[in-house]
Amino acid sequence: MLITGLVLLALVSAVYLFLKHPKFGKLPSGKRLEQILKSPNYRNGRFQNLSYTPDLAEGETVLKVLRKVLFEKDRRNKPKAAIPSQKTDLLALAADENVLVWFGHSSYFMQVEGRKILVDPVFSGAASPVPATTRSFRGSDVYTTDDLPEIDYLFITHDHWDHLDYETVMRLKPKIKTIITGLGTGAHLEYWGFRPEIIIEKDWSETVALPDGFTVHTVPGRHFAGRLFKRNQALWMAFVLQTPKRRIFLGGDSGYDTHFSGIGDDFGPFDLAILECGQYNESWKNIHLMPGEIVLAAQALKAKALLPVHWAKFALALHAWDEPINLAVADAKTANLPLLTPMIGEKMCLDTLTPLKAWWRNVD
Repeated sequence: MLITGLVLLALVSAVYLFLKHPKFGKLPSGKRLEQILKSPNYRNGRFQNLSYTPDLAEGETVLKVLRKVLFEKDRRNKPKAAIPSQKTDLLALAADENVLVWFGHSSYFMQVEGRKILVDPVFSGAASPVPATTRSFRGSDVYTTDDLPEIDYLFITHDHWDHLDYETVMRLKPKIKTIITGLGTGAHLEYWGFRPEIIIEKDWSETVALPDGFTVHTVPGRHFAGRLFKRNQALWMAFVLQTPKRRIFLGGDSGYDTHFSGIGDDFGPFDLAILECGQYNESWKNIHLMPGEIVLAAQALKAKALLPVHWAKFALALHAWDEPINLAVADAKTANLPLLTPMIGEKMCLDTLTPLKAWWRNVD
């Protein structure tokens, strides 16, 4: 009994210390919490979606989902071979180049009309607080934080581990000039040592005027947030990026809903829409785009071209790793919508937006 008690005490102590790690972030307090409490989107102690959005679909339970994860996983959930990639020298880009470089999943870099922009960077090789459970695919980690230049604007769509990576942002800290994110996420960032004056936190339907004709509009998604047990204390969102010459939709995680058409009516047409196309399942169909919905969302946004992200780096759902992009390609072809499919690390010109090769079809 004594030995059992000591083992249990050791386990409880280990879990307690683990949960105290700074990477779990911090809940909003003080002036930040006061601002959140004034938000029309914060009700009953948490942020709410515009439409009723249960965490799991009707009839689903946590036990049912766990059983699917353990026993029904697609055998091609992960690629057997290494993901092909390229390495673009981001430190040597010409000042007049307008390019996008995708790092896999929802992380990408843009140089647009002289501004360097980074979205949801994850370079740690994992997408959860327990790295062994969500390792990135072989070949998908060709970049490190050392490969990035100084960043004018870091966009964080929400605080989930596969979008806000503690290890990555800590290493990038000296390079980041300004952070734009949703209400509540700044609590994590300030806790991690980022200066409050570089953090711009916004509610949905707000505008950030930036120098030299750049403007950002914050728009809703249909998702949720949280890094530990208490959910929806920070806001999830997407961004409308307006530059002097183009308009780009920087999408975060979102289920399909009428907000896409609302954004299209208010801010479209878009030269490019960047939307998620993976990590879906019927069990959580309300919070991610399901098969067939990415093109519908792009059309609702009035997008001239579509870049699918949220795939090719992590297996966070039960489908085959390349199923989302294959379905998106087929749907885009039917809709006659230009679909952009850069390889991880490949330099994509934002001035031409030329469709690229189906590189994933050579991966086992």
